[in-house]
Amino acid sequence: VPEDQAGKLLLASWSLPKAVLEKYHSLGVVQMFEWQAECLMLGRVLEGKNLVYSAPTSAGKTLVAELLILKRVLETRKKALLILPFVSVAKEKKCYLQ
Repeated sequence: VPEDQAGKLLLASWSLPKAVLEKYHSLGVVQMFEWQAECLMLGRVLEGKNLVYSAPTSAGKTLVAELLILKRVLETRKKALLILPFVSVAKEKKCYLQ
């Protein structure tokens, strides 16, 4: 992340609703890793263009997907489909995203 955009690591800088930020904060998520912010700032990904990224297990890939989905749903007022690989992850995200 360029030095002049270091503030983009903070979730609060992504124009998310207060309730969403509070939920993330209650789970201890206040900022992203640099690679996560870089994913969100690549090209026109926030405008709905494709993004392919890879990271080890538990590195934070889901947060990138969640933020992309949340921003697009809130900005376009369209629905989104989130496909998860395991039932346990799906149950966790169902409770979390409600």
